[in-house]
Amino acid sequence: MDRHLVLLSGTAHPELGQKIAQYLGVRLADREIFKFANDNTFCKINVNIRQRDVYVVQPTCRPVNDNLMELLIILDACKRSSAKSVTAVIPYYGYARSDKKDQPRVPITAKLVADLLTVAGANRIICLDLHAEAIQGFFNIPVDHLYATPVFIEYLNEFKGDGLVIVSPDAGGVARARAYAKRLGADLAIVDKRRVGNQDQAEVMNVIGEVEGKCCVLVDDIIDTGGSITRAAAALKEHGARQVRAMAAHGEFSGSAFERLEKSALDEVVVSDTIPVPAGKTLSKLKVLSIAELLAETIKRIYSGDSVSSLFV
Repeated sequence: MDRHLVLLSGTAHPELGQKIAQYLGVRLADREIFKFANDNTFCKINVNIRQRDVYVVQPTCRPVNDNLMELLIILDACKRSSAKSVTAVIPYYGYARSDKKDQPRVPITAKLVADLLTVAGANRIICLDLHAEAIQGFFNIPVDHLYATPVFIEYLNEFKGDGLVIVSPDAGGVARARAYAKRLGADLAIVDKRRVGNQDQAEVMNVIGEVEGKCCVLVDDIIDTGGSITRAAAALKEHGARQVRAMAAHGEFSGSAFERLEKSALDEVVVSDTIPVPAGKTLSKLKVLSIAELLAETIKRIYSGDSVSSLFV
């Protein structure tokens, strides 16, 4: 790649940044990021980025506030170093689920984060599988909203002749599941559920579609505590499903998610590497697919002025 392209990685997911750099054939730019004794974050870029196109890779995953603040500081450092353009590559967009005012006196935090990123110095955003597509409209700068679908489709192709059924874990995810089913030539099913208690609990009510003896794949954007997806998997097995896989772009795995998923009826849990797997935790059913090549190709096309619309799948 041209020397005017500079790739920076924050501390949230340096492994992903390194993979992207390898695909692009560049080195990650040298930088210093650390915290002072008073918990203030410091960033220094140790290479000349004047009039360069800079791409900053940083998912705003757990610890969300630390990683978000670090990203804002890196963007500000780039802006004040006279970069020609600064693109924030955010594989996982924190606060995405706070995307609307659905009750009195609450914030729209996803919009607040969009404003912060813009003010900090981002000229463009690259993100993947936003919880709500409307978040693109929260920005007054270009947003390239990618999907992990091509990566997952490639993996699911090996199960096409195995009675494959794509399942939406709720009514809100039907469009996503239908897109997968259409691409794979598979059948579609829906788990009808009703929320009970707090927002982390769900009661499965019914399965709509034929799943008996089938290889079912539950597709979602995020696996957080794992409560909903494990209940959906149990319902599918109760209705005679032969195999059940869960597939999501983002694996947050909060709280006791790993333990819950390990004991569940799921045969496999497939996520992309937008978020690093929590250190010290293991899940025998887990398979992680990399989206580094997808992000690298997007960066390459943006930098060279080529179209990226074919990647919006």
